[in-house]
Amino acid sequence: MILLRHIPFLRAVLWHSITAFGGPQGHLGMMMKTFVQQRKDITESELIEYNGFCQLLPGASSTQILTLIGYKRGGLWLAVLTLMIWILPACTIMGGLSFLLDYFDDKSLSPDLFRFIQPMAIGFIAYSTFRIFHIAIHNTITRVIMLVATLATFLAFKTPWVFPVLIVAAGIATNFSDKRIPQKGTPPKKIKWGNMLIFLALFGMAGYLSETASRNNWRLKKEFNLFENAFRNGSFVFGGGDVLMTYMYEQYVTRPETRRVKEKRPDVLKMGREEFLTGSGIVRAIPGPVFSISAFTGGMVMRSLGPGDQLLGCIIGAVAIFLPSALLVLFFFPVWHNLKRYAVIFRSLEGINASVVGIMCGATCYLLKDTVLMALFEGRSIWLWDLLVIGCTFFVLSRNRIPAPYIVIACLLMGWLL
Repeated sequence: MILLRHIPFLRAVLWHSITAFGGPQGHLGMMMKTFVQQRKDITESELIEYNGFCQLLPGASSTQILTLIGYKRGGLWLAVLTLMIWILPACTIMGGLSFLLDYFDDKSLSPDLFRFIQPMAIGFIAYSTFRIFHIAIHNTITRVIMLVATLATFLAFKTPWVFPVLIVAAGIATNFSDKRIPQKGTPPKKIKWGNMLIFLALFGMAGYLSETASRNNWRLKKEFNLFENAFRNGSFVFGGGDVLMTYMYEQYVTRPETRRVKEKRPDVLKMGREEFLTGSGIVRAIPGPVFSISAFTGGMVMRSLGPGDQLLGCIIGAVAIFLPSALLVLFFFPVWHNLKRYAVIFRSLEGINASVVGIMCGATCYLLKDTVLMALFEGRSIWLWDLLVIGCTFFVLSRNRIPAPYIVIACLLMGWLL
C-alpha cells in the first residue's frame, strides 16, 4: 500500500530519467518544472537549498538533488528507489555501448537529432533562474552576492572548485550581520553516523582489497581495481561530469601508456583514446546523469576478459560511481537539516541561495556564449534557430501547461525534421 502511494512519483522520476538532457544545469530546470510546479513534491525554496547543499559535496549533483527529493517524500527506501530509477536508463545505454562499439560507425550517426537540445537546456536554466530570483534576491547583500557569483561563474565555468568556493564565501558574507536573523533556541545535536561509517568502511576496504588483489594476482583483481577506481572518483570529484571524464581519461588512457606503468603493471585497467572519446561524446547526447559514463568505461576496461566480465564491469562501474554520492548526501543532509536551526547557518542560507541564483545566471550566460554568440561570430545561421528555441522554451515553461518531457520530444523532432 505504501509503494502504491508513491507510484505516480516514481513514474515521474522515470519520465525525467529518459528526457532529462542538458547536463546538471538542464536537469535542475526540468526538476523545477516537474517536481516543483507540476507535482509539488518540494517547494522552490527547498530546490534552491538542495542545489546549494549538493554543490558543497563531491559526486553527481543532479543525482543527489533527485535522491533528496525522494528522501523528503518517502524516507530512505524511496530515496534509494529514486536513485536506481534515475540512473538505470543512462547506465544501460552506456553499458550497452561498450558491447556495440566494435559495430558502431561514427559516420552513421547524425548529430542533427540533438542540435536543439543545448539551446533547450539554456531555456530551462534561464527560466529556473527567473523563478528563484524573486525568492532568493531581496536585499542589497544578496544582490551583490548574485552579481559576484554570476561574474565568477561566467569567467571560471569549467573550474571545478568555483561552485563550492562561491557557496562557502556567500554563506560567510551574510554572517557579518546578525540583525536580520538573531539566534533563537538551540537545535538538537543527535547525529546518525550509519551512512558515513558505511562510506568510510567501503572506501577503506576498496583500497585494501584492490591493492591486495593486484599484489597477489587474484582471479578477480580487475573487478576489485575497477570498484576502487570508480568509488574513489565518485568520492572526490567536484565540478560534475566534465571533471570526472578528465580524471577517467588520465586513469584509463594516459596513465597505462606511461613507461613506469608499462614496466611494473602491464595488465592495468586501460582503454583506447578513440574509444574513450566516443563514449564521452555519446554520454552528452543521451538523457540522464553524465556520471553514467562509468558504466561504459567499466565495460570497456573489462572487455578483454569476455562478455561475462564485461557485463560485470558495466555493473561495477555504475554502482561504484554513484554509491559515494548517495551515501554522502544521505548522511550530511540530516546533519545540515539540524544545523539549520542555528542562526549562523540560517544566515548562511541567505547567501548560499543568492550564490545559487548567480551560478545559474552565470551558467546561462556562458552557455549562450558557447552556442548563440559562437554561431553568430562564425556566420552560421543556426544561431537564429537556437535563439528561437531558447525563447520558445522559456515562454512555454512560463505558461506552466506543457510537461517538460514533451518540450524535449518537440526539440528532438525539430532537430530530425530541420
